[in-house]
Amino acid sequence: MDINFIVLLFALAIIAFLYSSVGHGGASGYLAVMAIVGIAPALMKSSALVMNLAVSLMSFIGFYKAGFFRWKLFLPFAIASIPFAFIGGTMVLPDAIYKKVLAVCLFIAILRLVYQFKTNKDEKRDIPVWAGLLSGGLIGLVSGMIGIGGGIILSPLMLLMRWATLKETAAVSALFIFVNSISGLIGQLQKGGIHLTDNLQYAVLATIIGGLSGSYFGSRKFNIPTLRYLLALGLIIASLKLMFT
Repeated sequence: MDINFIVLLFALAIIAFLYSSVGHGGASGYLAVMAIVGIAPALMKSSALVMNLAVSLMSFIGFYKAGFFRWKLFLPFAIASIPFAFIGGTMVLPDAIYKKVLAVCLFIAILRLVYQFKTNKDEKRDIPVWAGLLSGGLIGLVSGMIGIGGGIILSPLMLLMRWATLKETAAVSALFIFVNSISGLIGQLQKGGIHLTDNLQYAVLATIIGGLSGSYFGSRKFNIPTLRYLLALGLIIASLKLMFT
């Protein structure tokens, strides 16, 4: 293992820690790192989803045990997102378009990391069934296409619409990411197979370590704004690289 690969593993662990602390799997962050080091999009898509599975599951378990998960919040989105994530997984975008779509999703992730949402339990609204199905389907399709779980899009939507509290949103997003990642991988498998980066097992281990720590502290009101800003800076660099290359 050379020093560059060790630095890459450390970066993946930090991303997993920060993302899992807010109920995310971290795929957008992993994709950003892989884009910076020049990994081909065909390898990025599957590899990010595999890492996403481990981290989002651990994040979900942490928030579920803390009592924040609500089935009535999860189901309206998941019912539509799972089949559409499969459809998205079967789609192969040209590299140029893939990079631009991913760049847009990274900008959304940046906003989610930098902007600290505040929620009031008394202001919560019910989720209209049509809104849950429509947004879930669209998020699932985009997620499957580019290799993310969709939490970076779902959680800001839920918080802005006041459909859930911050911790409830994290719990729902974590399971949403997990099921969409599975669906997207199955779609890729049906279309042309799953292509993974070399030494992925070490990357998965790094994200598991980071994800375990992040889900534990995140479900217990742990906040580290400085590191979130640093991660946001890294995502900005990656998104600009994708947008203009």
